[in-house]
Amino acid sequence: MTRPSVTSATPLTPPHDAGSPAPVLQRRFGVFHLWGIAVGLVISGEYFGWSYGWATAGTLGFLVTTFMVALMYVALIFSYTELTTSIPRAGGPFAYVLAAFGPVPAFLTGFASIMEFVFAPPAIALAIGAYLHVQYPHVGAATAATGAYVVFMALNMVGVNIAATFELVITMAAIAELLVFMVVVMPGFSWANFVHDGWAGSDTFSLHAVGGILAAVPFAIWFFLAIEGVAMTAEEARAPHRTIPMAYIAGIMTLMALAFGIMILAGGVGDWKALANLNDPLPQAMLAVVGPRSGYVHMLVWLGLFGLVASFHGIIMGYSRQIYAMAREGYLPAVLGRLHPRFGTPWAATLAGGGVGMGAIYGDRYITIGGQPLTATLVTISVFGALTMYLFAMASLFRLRRNRPDRARPWSVPGYPVVPGFAFVAASCALAGMAVSHLAIFGIYGVFMAMGLVVYRLSRARGA
Repeated sequence: MTRPSVTSATPLTPPHDAGSPAPVLQRRFGVFHLWGIAVGLVISGEYFGWSYGWATAGTLGFLVTTFMVALMYVALIFSYTELTTSIPRAGGPFAYVLAAFGPVPAFLTGFASIMEFVFAPPAIALAIGAYLHVQYPHVGAATAATGAYVVFMALNMVGVNIAATFELVITMAAIAELLVFMVVVMPGFSWANFVHDGWAGSDTFSLHAVGGILAAVPFAIWFFLAIEGVAMTAEEARAPHRTIPMAYIAGIMTLMALAFGIMILAGGVGDWKALANLNDPLPQAMLAVVGPRSGYVHMLVWLGLFGLVASFHGIIMGYSRQIYAMAREGYLPAVLGRLHPRFGTPWAATLAGGGVGMGAIYGDRYITIGGQPLTATLVTISVFGALTMYLFAMASLFRLRRNRPDRARPWSVPGYPVVPGFAFVAASCALAGMAVSHLAIFGIYGVFMAMGLVVYRLSRARGA
């Protein structure tokens, strides 16, 4: 059985009744909506998770780590923009690799992307549940997290236009809150506080700091993880050759400004070591400046929910498109490639990814791996999936440039081949460093990839 190749002119639609038109994804997203999706997918990473990088690298060491990771993501986004505008398909990197290398590498890319987008939401959902549990102690965190899944899966299935508008509004509210945080803590900032013991617990740089800088890579990636999910909405973008480049570039610039702003200001308002192992570094940093009775702190705790919801909702949108695209091409069960006949949304793919996430929520209390809970392990696996997918995507760009020089490229990556080459090398180093630092979890990730490949091979053999 031969799998079809993706070209810019080939419509990809699931089998349907010849007596009725097949439902298709609708082109409803403009630049503003796409920018909101790009930032919203990631913005929860500005609120929590990144401060653990201080525990290993210190403030100055983590600043170096974040700078290098930010450069990697800029290079990736410039490269992704060329691929997305050239092959504007819902499968994103899966579609690029299919066009460049064929079925097996495409499956591995798509499966890695699914692990990134399906395994990250349970941790975000539990954080949402924890926020709500603080305000409403009678509601358990796991129950609230499950409720979040139900609400936002339903919102995604009811209509993409409603979902995208909600994502834009909630993302803008989260950005506004981060700007308020920076303005409020700025008077309490001291550079001396920020640099004190900033090289992995020392005031001077040494080889010991290098190890901490490398170990902090996953936490710096958390600042930007999943921005590439915009590629999965390409079939729903109006004039993708124009809107996607603008949204991607504006999105990465917005996230870089927010990441460096909150990290530097939060690290300079007191003893940064007190924030290094907390899930809520921003409210605690604000407490050091305005005191516990200030209304600003209560505002930050409540509105911190906005950032979590924006990312959670956006990632559901992303994983549903990836699962749908792979099922539509025959790489996953056909039922997952169905669109709702009225709303035109991938309802089956949305439910499938949510089922995995809700299972992880209730398994979190029973399963620990390497001394950390299940959801923390799944977040690490999601980063492995992202880095794997980045490598395949960058390789596909080089391959398509060489083998298909005549392909229409409405937007070309500047600085080719240096820019995508840097992205490939940086992602390779990050993947290798994480594999060494998290060997057991990397082994589990490898088993998942191998199992997926075996299932794919068996299903293809049956269909041959």
